[in-house]
Order: sequence, then structure tokens, then C-alpha cells
Amino acid sequence: MLKIMHRLIKNTGKYKGRIRASYITAFLKGLMLKAPLILCFLCISWFMQGQMDKSKCILLGIAVLASVILQAVFEHLSNVLQSAAGYMVFADMRLRLGDHLRKLPMGYFTEGNMGKISSVLATDMVFIEENCMGVLSELVTFIISQGIMTIMMFVMDIRLGLLSALIVAIFVIVGNLMLKTTTEHSVIKQEASESLTEEVLDFAEGIGIIKSYNMLGEKSKRLTDEFEKSCKKSIDFEVAYGPWARALYLTFGIGTALVLALSAYLFNTGAISDVYMVGMALFLFDMFVSIKSYYGQMARLTVTNASLDRIEEVFAAEELADDGTKELLRADTGSDHAEIAYDNVSFAYTDKDVLKDVSFEIKQGQMTALVGPSGGGKSTIASLLARFWDVKSGQILIRGEDIRNISLGSLMDQISMVFQRVYLFQDTVYNNIAIGRPDASRQEVEEAAKKARCYDFIMQLPEGFDTVIGEGGASLSGGEKQRISIARCILKDSPIVILDEATASVDADNERAIQEAISELCKNKTLLVIAHRLKTIKDADQILVVSGGEIIERGDHTSLMDMGGTYAHMVSLQAS
Repeated sequence: MLKIMHRLIKNTGKYKGRIRASYITAFLKGLMLKAPLILCFLCISWFMQGQMDKSKCILLGIAVLASVILQAVFEHLSNVLQSAAGYMVFADMRLRLGDHLRKLPMGYFTEGNMGKISSVLATDMVFIEENCMGVLSELVTFIISQGIMTIMMFVMDIRLGLLSALIVAIFVIVGNLMLKTTTEHSVIKQEASESLTEEVLDFAEGIGIIKSYNMLGEKSKRLTDEFEKSCKKSIDFEVAYGPWARALYLTFGIGTALVLALSAYLFNTGAISDVYMVGMALFLFDMFVSIKSYYGQMARLTVTNASLDRIEEVFAAEELADDGTKELLRADTGSDHAEIAYDNVSFAYTDKDVLKDVSFEIKQGQMTALVGPSGGGKSTIASLLARFWDVKSGQILIRGEDIRNISLGSLMDQISMVFQRVYLFQDTVYNNIAIGRPDASRQEVEEAAKKARCYDFIMQLPEGFDTVIGEGGASLSGGEKQRISIARCILKDSPIVILDEATASVDADNERAIQEAISELCKNKTLLVIAHRLKTIKDADQILVVSGGEIIERGDHTSLMDMGGTYAHMVSLQAS
């Protein structure tokens, strides 16, 4: 238990001092809670000894009132120091997590980790901040209070002290056995929660496909199975915890009865006075409340421990190194040097080789197209340029500088990307475009929208540029979303453009508008194009045919057609 508490406190960062200060206020609050009992004992003691008078009655009344007021004050201070700090701790942790996630390689998000991330944010962090941060100081208070009560027993009589210490030891043994059991089940319970979250996300994201193929029954069954599994693991947790909780209550009841029995025996033998016996009667049922309450928090703390494991696992994911110090400036127009160079680049997802010794150059202002069968490595080549991942061997250079030596901020200033799958944020149209360059003026944003051929349809929206669009751009058509994404890139005005042919899956009307928008975007830019419709890249300066992670053909359209190889075969297939 103490290890879990210490681990939790370690994660409070700059708020650690506030949490520890709350121990003092919580302890003082605990004393004020006990103060009425102590005052009651004094009152009875004075009556039994014939010492009660009017002034003492007034004094006792004032003391009771003061204890109630102080209890409220210390409760407030404890909440300010501890509970509020808990929410601030996890607000900061969520910001740190967001910063950490943006530095992770894209492979992390494609390896089944979305459920883990969602579960950490929506379940683990919420559970800790709502269920545990507010009780840390109370747990420390329970430990101190139990120590004081046990010492008091030794002061009254050494035999009462030894019996109390023995019962406390039994509590510790039962509590540690309970800790071992609940820790195992907490891990299983939280893993089931993660699995459920992943299945819910998968179901929600694929609902269109599921409906179109009439797979609702099959997919719903999988989702239902995950709900049932999560429910079962939660019940298993409670079933495992239940016997130990009963053992704690039995220890409390039997221990209290034993102390009462020994106190009665000592009173009958004259070892303790009648005043002490009255005190025992008053305090008896509070004797082991602190340690019972301490171990009563076991369930939530073991779940907290499992949650911290999962939170730390996400934070432990290795970030892409951003230790480059070079800052890139735009190259001089008309330079004959390579703007982009791939030098024997190899790459693998975990153990699967994807690219093998890929080498090519792109001069400033030139267009290079990547073509080839699906899964051949085209998208990986483009993604490596933007450092979504780092190469396994070889190097990628921009203007002669290894991109790993360039700061990520400077690198991304050089590159704009337009992909088929567009994501728009649940925000205004204006802000979605302004992401390209947040310091741009409204006039510049509107001008970019005009060049991207999306100004007219934006002005027809209810609030124009200030219209809030649905998450992911759900309220817009595919072509409209694509043109807004191109407007972002036009506004950014980066010298290098990575283009995953944006017209491959849109209707004819949108295709014309998107092609015009792309033409505006690509003026005087260095282009790396992933081509799907081969007719759109006939004028490319260089065409690379990628298959099996290697460049198997290279040249312009005419030379590749004369070669009569893979490219020529692909062109003939599309023409037919």
C-alpha cells in the first residue's frame, strides 16, 4: 500500500509539496473529528470526580463549537491542497501525453495502440483523479491515527497495548494478502477495459462498412462479447476482493471484542480506574477504525496501480529523436543541386522489411512520381521524408543535410502533405485552414481558399468561414474536405509538397476543382507524388516504379513506355 501511495505521489510532479502539505491539514481535521469524544470523556470524568462547575460547562461548549469550526476549516484546506491539486496534476499529465504522442513515430498508432491511448485518457486517468487523489492525505492520517491509538493503549496498560499491537499486525497480514490478490485482478480488469475500448472504436469507425455488408450481427456480437468480458472481469475482481473485505471486518469485530474483554478484566482486577474504563467505552469502537479504513481503500489503490502501469507504458513508448540543431532555409531558385536525395534507404516495420536500398534524387522544382502495386512501399517512401518514421539504414537528405540533423519544426516548415484521407477538426472552417499558418491574416486565409477552389462553397455555409464543421469534417463531402486540406497547404506555402493523388476517389466535378487547386498548390514547388491514375503524371520529370520495397524501373513517361516493362503494362491496363 505504501509503495502504491509513494508511486502515486511521485507522479504529482510540481504539486508534490501541496499534496504533502495536505497531510497536515487532514491530520488536524482527524483530530478535530475526535475532539468531541475527548471533550465528552473530560465531561464524564469531571462529573465522576465531582469537579464539574458552570465555568467548565461553558468551556466545554466553546471547545465543541471551536472543534466543529476548525474541522470545517481543515476540511476546506485539505480539499484546496489535495483534491484540486489532483485535477491539476492530471490536466498537466494530459498535456504532457499530448506532447509525447505527437513525437511518436506513426508506426505506434498503427500497431493496435489506439485502444490503449483512449483507455488511458478516458478510463485510467479519470479513475485516479476522481477516486484516489482525494484520499491520499486521509490514508496518511489513518496510519498516524492508528499509531496514536496504539500508543494510548500502552499508556493505559502494557497488556492493552500488546493486544492492540497484535490485532494491528493481523490487519497488516490480511491487508497484504488482499493486496496480492487484488493487484492481479486489477491488471486483468484494466486490460479488459482497454480491449473493450479498442473494440468500440473499431465498431464506430467501421460502421459504414459494417452496415453496407450487413455485418451488424457479427460485429455486434464481437462488441457484445467484449462488454460481457469486461463485465465478467469486473465481477471477478469484486469476487476476489470480497472474502478479504469480510476478513477485515471480522478482524475489526473480533479485535474490538477482545480489547473490550481485556479492559473489563483489568477493571475488575483494579488494574485500570473507572475513569479509564469509561474512556475505553467511548473510544473502543474507534480503536481500529483507522487501520480498517486504510485497508478499505485497497481496491481503488490496486486499480490505481494497474492504471499507472498502463499510463507509464504509453509514456515509455520511444519518441522520434528530435536532437537535430540545423535549421533549413529555402534554397535559391534555379539551383541545380538535389532538393531531396534518398541514399540507400532501408526501412522495416518491426521485423518486416518494407524498403531495401532505395536511392534517387529530386531537383528543386521537379516532380517525381511513385507508382507501383499496392503494398510496394510508395507511401512509406513519402512518409519517411516527413519523418513519420526513421530509416533503418541509409539517409534522406534535403539540400544535402540529413533530415535527422534538422529540427522537426524546421523540417515540417519545408513540407506540405495532401493525402486522400483528409481529417478536419471540429472547429470553424477558418481555423481548419489557418492551421497551415496560424499567424496568417484573414485576407490570406480567404485568398488561400480561393486558390484551392473552396471559397464559393464555404460562403454558402450558414456562417461562412465561421461555420463549425463536424468532427473529421463529417458535415462536408469528400471533395470539399479535400479542397480545404489543399487550402491549408497553399497557406503554409512550403517548398516541398508530398501529394497522395487526391482525385483518385472523387466524382468528376470535384476532380476538376481539386486538380485546379493542386495546380495552384504545386506552382514552383518540388513534388513527390504517389500516383494512382497514371494519366495525371505523364509530364512528371521522373517516374519511379516501386515494387517489393525496391525501385524496379525509373525514367520519364516516354522512356518507360519504350522500355515495355511494368510501367508500360500498368498504363495499358488502365487504358483498357
